[in-house]
Formats: sequence, C-alpha cells, structure tokens
Amino acid sequence: MNTHFDLGPILRGDYGRQILHGIEMTLQLTVFTWLLAIIIALVLVTIRLSGSVIAGRLVAAYVSYHRNVPTLVQLMLWYFAIPTILPAGLQSWLADFGAEFIFAMIALGLCEAAFFSEDLRSGLRAIPIGQMEASRALGLGYIRSIVYVIMPQAIRNCLPSLVNHTVTLFKNTSLAMAIGLAELTYATREVENYTYRTFESYLVATVVYLFFSLMLMGAGALLARHFSAENAR
Repeated sequence: MNTHFDLGPILRGDYGRQILHGIEMTLQLTVFTWLLAIIIALVLVTIRLSGSVIAGRLVAAYVSYHRNVPTLVQLMLWYFAIPTILPAGLQSWLADFGAEFIFAMIALGLCEAAFFSEDLRSGLRAIPIGQMEASRALGLGYIRSIVYVIMPQAIRNCLPSLVNHTVTLFKNTSLAMAIGLAELTYATREVENYTYRTFESYLVATVVYLFFSLMLMGAGALLARHFSAENAR
C-alpha cells in the first residue's frame, strides 16, 4: 500500500501515455458529438418552426424521451441492444472501426441534441416576430431567413445555456467507459488498477476535467462579451 504522495508513476512512461490517450479520446468524442448534436438540434428547431402540428409533436416526443431517460441507459441501449438488430456485415464493420466510439458519439449526440434544441427554441422566443416578416419582405426565403437572420440571433440569446450544456456534454463523455471506450475516466481506472495509486490517479483526472470545463466556460464568456460589444455599437 502506497502511503506517500507521488505523481511520478502516473505521469511517466506507459501510464502517462495511457492518460494522454484518454484525454485525446475524450476531446475527440466531445468535438464530434457536439457537431452531431448541434446539427440535429438545428434540424429539430427548423421542423418546429415549420408550423406542422404533427412534426412539432414528434419533435416534442423526441425531446421528452432524451430528457427523461438517463444518458447511461441510452448509451447502453445503443451499444448493447441496437447492434443486435443490425445486419451481420454492418456489425463486423463497426467492430473493426471502433464501435465504442461510434455508438458513444451517436448516443450522446442524440441526447444532447434534445437539450440544444430547447436552448435554441428559448433563444428564438426572445426574437420579435417582425424579424421573420422583415427578412421575408426583403426577398429572403424561409430557409435563408432562418439561417441568416433568425438563427444567429437565437444562438446569441441562448449562448449561456448552450455553453452550460456543452460543458455537460464534455463531462458526460466519462459515461462511455461503461461500454469500454478508452477515454479519460477509463484510462484513469486502468492506471489506478495497475499502480494502486488511487488518490494520484483520480486527482489527475479531476484536474484535467476541471481545466477543460473552465476553458469551455471561459470561451463562452468571451463569446458573450463579443456579442455584447457588437450589440452596443
């Protein structure tokens, strides 16, 4: 049993490389999942703005499902259950090209898209209805009005919520350890199992998560300040 504090065994050699690989995997998963989530969220919001009652209810059901079912359950559903109904050839392809990463990205992306879409919808509610009418009067079509006039204002209005949910997404990547993805939490547990330095291992993981979370929050604050300065002109 180790009784003295020593980060050396954690940060050097193979264990240090394992931690670095875990950080890299966590950041990759965060970026790709965020891109997937924001794209889906934009589609969901656009569908709701279309005015179709049936489509609006389907989107509302989608949001309700992802907001009320635990993210870990959704992750396990995608990794353990969904592959059983896929063709054998596709299962083999997924196994060869990183099924853990792919399914983690899909599950987390679909889940966070529900939250992002609600953030964007709240941002849209703060925009005067005359903005859409004015853009249409200037000759812009529905889609171009949404892309160039409405959505930029909505993102500006809901930026704090988007940043908060982005940080949540970053932290939720740790759930992917449950399906064997070698992200930071998984790597930390493996290093702790081999070195028996529990405190040092999880201290390193804590500092890394805290650092990147604060970085994301700081980037969000800079963007908010930039938008505030633009509005003041």
